[in-house]
Amino acid sequence: MRILVTPTFARAVKKLHGQHKATLDEAVRTIATRPEAGDTKVGDLAGVQVYKFRMGNMPCLLAYRAIDSDTLKLLMVGPHENFYRDLKRSEAG
Repeated sequence: MRILVTPTFARAVKKLHGQHKATLDEAVRTIATRPEAGDTKVGDLAGVQVYKFRMGNMPCLLAYRAIDSDTLKLLMVGPHENFYRDLKRSEAG
């Protein structure tokens, strides 16, 4: 599985602590083996899938897009607060 990352995703990962990065790695492994694990969005975010997981005691979301059967593009990761608003902005730009 080939995994591409956006600059937005890379910046968010840079700010994470070691334990949280390990949790994120586990979430990425999950969607790499089962791309259908996330909820498919409609409307403004058509084609985007969002996988929900917990980072410590905080619920987090991981947005990604399946480019083809062998490629995933990781768009954004973060807490639920303002996540969809920021995702729409980054997808529009």
